[in-house]
Amino acid sequence: MNRWISRVAANAAFFAFAAAAADLPPATQGDWIAPEFRFHTGEVMKDVRLHYVTFGDPGNDAVLVLHGTGGSSRSMTTPGFAGQLFGPGEPLDASRYYIIVTDALGAGKSARPSDGLHAKFPRYDYDDMVEAQHRLLTEHLGVKHLRLVIGNSMGGMQAWMWAGRYPGYMDIAVPMACLPTPMSGRNWIMRRMLVDSIRDDPGYLNGEYKEQPHGFKMAVAFYGYAMSGGNQALYKAAPDSRAGDKLVSSRLAAPFTADANDFVYQWESSYDYDPSPALDRITATVVAINAADDERNPPELGILEREMKRVKNGRIMLIPASPETTGHATTGSARFYKEELARVLREAPRL
Repeated sequence: MNRWISRVAANAAFFAFAAAAADLPPATQGDWIAPEFRFHTGEVMKDVRLHYVTFGDPGNDAVLVLHGTGGSSRSMTTPGFAGQLFGPGEPLDASRYYIIVTDALGAGKSARPSDGLHAKFPRYDYDDMVEAQHRLLTEHLGVKHLRLVIGNSMGGMQAWMWAGRYPGYMDIAVPMACLPTPMSGRNWIMRRMLVDSIRDDPGYLNGEYKEQPHGFKMAVAFYGYAMSGGNQALYKAAPDSRAGDKLVSSRLAAPFTADANDFVYQWESSYDYDPSPALDRITATVVAINAADDERNPPELGILEREMKRVKNGRIMLIPASPETTGHATTGSARFYKEELARVLREAPRL
């Protein structure tokens, strides 16, 4: 038996801003309790809370939107993304589509370590996250087919997994800011060092801290500058050391509400990511969108071009680097690719 928690229509502050900017219909927030959720480790949780947000009529073509590591549905309901895509006449006009934006397992308002289990929360990976998303759509929302699955960074990697794991379930997959191969190179090395720097902090106390570890905020800021922002954009923002100092000081002084256990779990969950064995099974139209200045997925490696040859109906869009792009974070701004998205929505066949 499915157990339901009432879906409450809400204009929460973080959605109200995006909705006002794009003249969107009200967002509906909901929670569903997934019963007897089995993790890839074999552990089973009796109840796993999954949070989501929807726009539009459930009778319309369904679209699944997936956020990046450390983010939540809030990350994909910003003026830069939803404001460019969900409004009247835009590619994902909410009057024409049923848009589902999830909080991934371990993030946002979905079940996560900080709920109380701390470091005793089951270790999850991207397979578990995708399984949770699929159960939410099929068991709770009753979505039988998706017109589109689109995701950014971690969400992009999961879009690759969706396309290979559930061929025929979606017409179109748009993975952004990612590669369809194992976590590797600088991308994994920096994640490993980030996680270890938090776990090794004396204040971490094996995950049973009473206050956030002292070095947590600095570690996150360090990683952020090293792995996102774009060379040209960062130089534009910090053309000399004084400007750079001001930028760093401002970031470190900003409110910081992340939880160390949640953060460690989120970043470590990518360790076994590898959708490449299923690329030949993909039947959806795939448009992979990356930025030329993406620090984590450098195009000069040629990985995406090599792997895309295995996808029956796939193509690549590479956003040129400029002072307006922000490296790995570029695809958070839909203005760079909204025309391409509109084109594939018009042209892609239905499966």
